[in-house]
Amino acid sequence: MKRGTTLFLKVAVILLGLPILALCIFFVPGMADYAAEIFTDFPLIEALVLIYVYGTAIPFYCALYQAYQLLTFIDKNKAFSDLSVKALRIIKRCAVLISILYVIFLPFIYIIAEADDAPGLILIGMFIVFASTVIAVFAAVLQRLLQEAINIKSENDLTV
Repeated sequence: MKRGTTLFLKVAVILLGLPILALCIFFVPGMADYAAEIFTDFPLIEALVLIYVYGTAIPFYCALYQAYQLLTFIDKNKAFSDLSVKALRIIKRCAVLISILYVIFLPFIYIIAEADDAPGLILIGMFIVFASTVIAVFAAVLQRLLQEAINIKSENDLTV
């Protein structure tokens, strides 16, 4: 396969990471300050919000890196390998972790939305959970299909 066939997808993976990076740099500190203003009786809330949101960014970037690696494997004609299955497994686990963390975080988002009278925050949190769950299920299906294809290929190699 030509090296440039997955170039568009690699660029898309990189471009997916840029808005989240911008949010982490510019929006999250302000959100943590706002949470500290709302919850004045809880002094560690600002640090908790920063740790929690940045903690969810780590599996996101890990999954993006694995998607980039998967595209590299496709470029090198190693799409049907255990490395690809491993990359899909890591993507699935990262997506599940993001979903779990945001499900835990949703009550806190609800409290902030009630204080600010902004129901859109709850929808954003629910969208993140939904999107992560869809990605996890899709990666799980692809992982299983790829593993079955590898097993069939190895059986055919043994019979020939």
